[in-house]
Amino acid sequence: MKKLIAGATALAASAMMAMAPVSANAKTITLCWAAWDPANALVELSKDYTAKTGVDMKFEFVPWPNFADRMLNELNSKGKLCDLLIGDSQWIGGSAENGHYVKLNDFFAKEGIKMDDFMPATVTGYSEWPKGTPNYWALPAMGDALGWTYRKDWFAKPELRDAFKKQYNRDLEPPKTLDELVDIAKFFQGREVDGKKVYGAAIFTERGSEGITMGVSNFLYPYGFKYQDPKKPYAMEGFVNSDGAVKGLEAYKALYKCCTPPGYTDAYMGEGLDAFKSGQVALQMNWFAFFPGLYKDEKVGGDKIGFFVNPKGPAGNGSQLGGQGISVVAYSPNQKEALEYIKWFANPEVQKKWWAMGGYSAHKAVLNDPGFPKTAPFAADFLVA
Repeated sequence: MKKLIAGATALAASAMMAMAPVSANAKTITLCWAAWDPANALVELSKDYTAKTGVDMKFEFVPWPNFADRMLNELNSKGKLCDLLIGDSQWIGGSAENGHYVKLNDFFAKEGIKMDDFMPATVTGYSEWPKGTPNYWALPAMGDALGWTYRKDWFAKPELRDAFKKQYNRDLEPPKTLDELVDIAKFFQGREVDGKKVYGAAIFTERGSEGITMGVSNFLYPYGFKYQDPKKPYAMEGFVNSDGAVKGLEAYKALYKCCTPPGYTDAYMGEGLDAFKSGQVALQMNWFAFFPGLYKDEKVGGDKIGFFVNPKGPAGNGSQLGGQGISVVAYSPNQKEALEYIKWFANPEVQKKWWAMGGYSAHKAVLNDPGFPKTAPFAADFLVA
């Protein structure tokens, strides 16, 4: 009987496949990226590209923990899987030097695509190599930065507000400084909220890839860290290891020791999301890219969640930049169609729809719109970050 049912199911499936319409489009291109919420939004957005051009889209999405290994191996082997790649920003130099990406200057000039139309930090971070030169290997595609979420509903509890004000002589509100953030994390660490023991903050501690570096940078910059002398490229002494940078590192280490969940020794994006969604922590450090999904979460979203930009430190404000640019892979046999996709994606109207669907545009037409800060509960903080 099982074999008969299986055979009937297979026959039905074959019939369905035979009846399914076959696309008459002449070309198909593949876009490669990490597997996360913005990638799902891009799938939907790209349907407009297919409708306009007749070029079908395929997608290869790899989970973040495996993304770098998978895609860098693809590039180094000169593979033809990806026509377009939204690669991590730190790959720009290696991909340019090793001939993995198509240089886009001539194409941008021909099509009237201006890098001045994109936020300067994203052009420098996602597109240029060498940095500070007008040599472009990607179009800014996914603007991102580190920010914070907090349990707005916990902050509103009268008993917690009273206890916090008694202890710190100020109201329990989103922090304006890193010192205030640490105070809030200490206040919640080990406290009982709604009958459950909770903890202060979910921060990045992962050691296998970039996690710990991204996390500590949110403290290093506001304490005075700089990669190099602004007046002398690659002169790092006294900037990377400045007194302020050392203090920032110590402050991050202290936050980890005092105020994170037990065993939180190797945590990055996913672990932070899990800790926040499960109601373990009052504060969570994470990428703005995840905030649309968190806001929609049935358990911790809506009026239960709040957002704030990375607080300032002794040296001022600073947020770790994330995000990626979209590049044409040099080994693609479909470079013409891939370039057409970038031209389409650069259009301000497409960029506005990209933001509306859950992507993070870096285009000034989107971010400098007077109404942008009110388009989402986290939009204003994203603009600052």
